[in-house]
Amino acid sequence: MDLVPALQEPLKKVLGPATAKVMAEHLGLHTVGDLLHHYPRRYEERGQLTHLADLPMDEHVTVVAQVADARLHTFASSKAPRGKGQRLEVTITDGSGRLQLVFFGNGVHKPHKELLPGTRAMFAGKVSVFNRRLQLAHPAYELLRGDTEGEETVESWAGALIPLYPATAKLESWKLAKAIQTVLPSAQEAVDPLPDSLREGRGLVSLPEALLKIHRPHTKADIEDARARLKWDEAFVLQVALARRRHAETQLPAVPRKPGPDGLLTAFDDRLPFTLTDGQQRVSREIFDDLATDHPMHRLLQGEVGSGKTLVALRAMLAVVDSGGQAVMLAPTEVLAQQHHRSVVEMMGELAEGGMLGGAEHATKVVLLTGSMGAAARRHALLDLATGEAGIVIGTHALIEDKVQFHDLGLVVVDEQHRFGVEQRDALRGKGKQPPHLLVMTATPIPRTVAMTVFGDLETSVLDQLPAGRSPIASHVVPAADKPHFLARAWERVREEVSNGHQAYVVCPRIGDEDDDPKKGAKKKAAQGEPPEGDAEKRPPLAVLDVAEQLAKGPLQGLKVEVLHGRMQPDDKDAVMRRFAAGETDVLVATTVIEVGVNVPNATAMVIMDADRFGVSQLHQLRGRVGRGSAPGLCLLVSEAHEASPARARLSAVAATLDGFELSRIDLEQRREGDVLGQAQSGARTSLRVLAVIEDEEIIAEARQEAAAVVAADPELTGLPGLRTALEALLDDEREQYLEKG
Repeated sequence: MDLVPALQEPLKKVLGPATAKVMAEHLGLHTVGDLLHHYPRRYEERGQLTHLADLPMDEHVTVVAQVADARLHTFASSKAPRGKGQRLEVTITDGSGRLQLVFFGNGVHKPHKELLPGTRAMFAGKVSVFNRRLQLAHPAYELLRGDTEGEETVESWAGALIPLYPATAKLESWKLAKAIQTVLPSAQEAVDPLPDSLREGRGLVSLPEALLKIHRPHTKADIEDARARLKWDEAFVLQVALARRRHAETQLPAVPRKPGPDGLLTAFDDRLPFTLTDGQQRVSREIFDDLATDHPMHRLLQGEVGSGKTLVALRAMLAVVDSGGQAVMLAPTEVLAQQHHRSVVEMMGELAEGGMLGGAEHATKVVLLTGSMGAAARRHALLDLATGEAGIVIGTHALIEDKVQFHDLGLVVVDEQHRFGVEQRDALRGKGKQPPHLLVMTATPIPRTVAMTVFGDLETSVLDQLPAGRSPIASHVVPAADKPHFLARAWERVREEVSNGHQAYVVCPRIGDEDDDPKKGAKKKAAQGEPPEGDAEKRPPLAVLDVAEQLAKGPLQGLKVEVLHGRMQPDDKDAVMRRFAAGETDVLVATTVIEVGVNVPNATAMVIMDADRFGVSQLHQLRGRVGRGSAPGLCLLVSEAHEASPARARLSAVAATLDGFELSRIDLEQRREGDVLGQAQSGARTSLRVLAVIEDEEIIAEARQEAAAVVAADPELTGLPGLRTALEALLDDEREQYLEKG
């Protein structure tokens, strides 16, 4: 059944080509249906004002406020040397706080006439900081007048409750509101995706009613009704998509892989110098049970940094080799692939020397395959894959090229899932005679609800114990701007660690070569007549090349300092990592290329510069690179962010706990869910607009159960045309692929 034509109507027919173009390019809205599902972010009551006190930095916001005062200043500039430059500063207030608006040049005349003290208006713009104060530069605004014309405007924003929409610089919230009012009558024709029994059983309003109430509420109860209903739509339709994927996977054939009683796996376990943790044994059992079935395993292995995921994955690979198949491990970067290859060969010893003199009885070959290998080595590796000589293959996405043929691919292990595109995983799965088993590993802890939402088609195993011998990591925030002597002490601590025979990392957000030179951006801003920003918030992020030079000449003089970043040649990168791993380098100044998988037990200290420029999960990942040996780890988070800023609150949260699951919750609450659902990876807009993954845990869990029941009874959804339609709309091609986690 097709979508109702009224909702499929292209916006350019309804709103005109210019507006439709902006909506398509900046908000991803193409049809009337898309626009009806662009929900308000929040609502203003006409008698109330917005909380200016908690505006998010660097976001486009819409506020309703009153002008407190307006002042016109003249100044001299390169364009107006005789003091003819004009700047209008308007202060607006809402009772909770004040916010400065600033207009320059010819743009001052209209607001100077209109924004008089006492005037109420809606203002839209991007929040920035100038001289340590929040401001909106050149905001768009719409006056809220008391005359009849104004009354109509306000009425069109839903009377008492004014919806404020996620907007962009090119399209303010009130223009979106007017466009939505134009298409709102079409909401009557929306087809309801929820089965009647589910909707009635849970007392939810119909979809047309929910759309009317969310865009034109008369009371707060209207908003609650609408949101409760629309959350169910999102949770249920998404869970049906995932349930259908799981159902389809169980229909695929796979070769069961069971390890032999006295084969390679037994030989490997016998040579381990330690016993597995309870967690490792439990997760291994779950994996072996899956591998023994005749449909493909789809399992997500979550484990804190350093919880021993690689060992669990290696045991699964050995089990598959034991049963006559091949296993492949995909790593996101060459540095990581080489590192995995080295550690696997070390762990296996003579068991990795299959076909060689001195190789053990059950040995197999462990082959590395990356894009930068020489032609001869590559040819050799490809031959080992095709003949089955190589039981274990480790590599980057070079493994996915057409030329690569496997003898009998039984298991694919993907390290750091979020760095791999879906098409790449599909291509690799196509290399098996039958679909291979799949194990996805991630060191980014994912709260249960996100796992149900994003990885809902994967069974989940969690490793939450650290192996014996791992040391605690102490983390501290170093407020470089408020207390410069703390930074000096940080470098002393690094020298102390080195004098005790250990090594340290210094991490910076930027490389600092010509390709990422921020000065060009600054020159461009100056050319556009924007004021220079003297604030720490606005200086370019610190760069590896600059910091390494300053440290080598200054506080770390006399120590052996090297750099590592993503634009170095692969051989150079590998040489730097080898020297660091061998203990020849004291301090490695690097970008986040060291974030995942780099294992140097002798490195005990890490200093993260401009730590506020990194996300919570990323800081947690980086910190996991120290404390990997018997000596305790130290992580110093250096920041110039203001003590009361959200950035500092984030850093304090990271310093306060080593629990990655707790941090991932904090991260999620601070970011919007869209990021978690991987917009960047899918290229599609997130489908979640009202569902909050953390808060709506119960809805997601219930929707998952309902969806499983619906799909089990009717996998093709023949009796639910409305649901099929909603699925097609949700899972446009990109989204469909994105959900194809396996």
